Amino acid sequence: MTVLEESTTACDVGVRDVAARVVRWQETHGRHGLPWQNTRDPYRVWLSEIMLQQTQVSAVLEYFPRFLARFPDVATLAAAPQDDVLALWAGLGYYSRARNLLKCAQKVMAEHGGRFPPTAEGLQTLPGIGRSTAAAIAAFCYGERAAILDGNVKRVLTRVLAYEHDLSVPAHERELWNQATQLLPHDDLPRSMPRYTQGLMDLGATVCLARNPSCLLCPLREICAGHRAGNALRYPVKTRKLKRSSESWWLLWATDAEGRVWLERRPDSGVWAGLFCMPVFTDRLALLARLPLVAAEHSPEAALEELPAVLHVLTHKDLHLHPVCVRWTHPSAPGLEGEWVEPARLAAVGLPAPIRKFMQT
Repeated sequence: MTVLEESTTACDVGVRDVAARVVRWQETHGRHGLPWQNTRDPYRVWLSEIMLQQTQVSAVLEYFPRFLARFPDVATLAAAPQDDVLALWAGLGYYSRARNLLKCAQKVMAEHGGRFPPTAEGLQTLPGIGRSTAAAIAAFCYGERAAILDGNVKRVLTRVLAYEHDLSVPAHERELWNQATQLLPHDDLPRSMPRYTQGLMDLGATVCLARNPSCLLCPLREICAGHRAGNALRYPVKTRKLKRSSESWWLLWATDAEGRVWLERRPDSGVWAGLFCMPVFTDRLALLARLPLVAAEHSPEAALEELPAVLHVLTHKDLHLHPVCVRWTHPSAPGLEGEWVEPARLAAVGLPAPIRKFMQT
């Protein structure tokens, strides 16, 4: 017996029983009132799935209707400038999602006649759509028998199966994909697949929580191997931890007599890629070195004020932001890449959330 065969399999817990229990539970206890539910429109489902990646539902509830109002269909989105898309996305984080959103819409229009591919396999060929997202769209819109496996669903299934193998090992994650596929419904797929897919999402988000699962409310409690063994909290097993880093960014907040602010576009990769931002420096001296008039603090050309540092937490690193305010009175612009942006235009510019917050204070 191989190491993969030693753990509980989908057949051990009863394939049809898992699907039936989840479908019944979702019908009566699951979430039904979210604005992206009760539709088979692949554009709306796709948009919600991308927004929900590593983002709380509460945040997406604010952005989803606003985004739809501006880009009601894939054709409108495909024709939009990237800056408009990033401006509406600003604050949701993981900005590569917004750039891929635009690329995906453009590819749907250029190569698929404005229609999303009707299979999970076809959907995976589009920018920004991975295996789990493709399966969710295909299940919700086309009733395809395709398994999802996002973070919440991994937790549900590894507990049900008591799947003890390390998911940081690719072979183990592939095996879990196989078992997740075995558990899918077989009957009445147009009805059962959307229910089952949403049910797994709902269980992971509201019942089978990471630290305080409500096992008494779970429809899978009687067949959950982790619950029966009394050690559900040990699943999922993943030993490889994300390494966090820390950086200090010194931000030049330059404004002129007209209230304009000097902004530059961030590089196409890295933190806040493609967004507008105050010029960033590694330390205070580096900032002052680029502004010799400011470095001589007695200069009449500019007044400098250092604001308290602010911690901004990203998934993989902590950013210590040090805003340095400069009232720019010199007739020429700062000797930096960028442009002056008028106050009326700021609302339409894609700005990182902490940068926009600075400007609103």
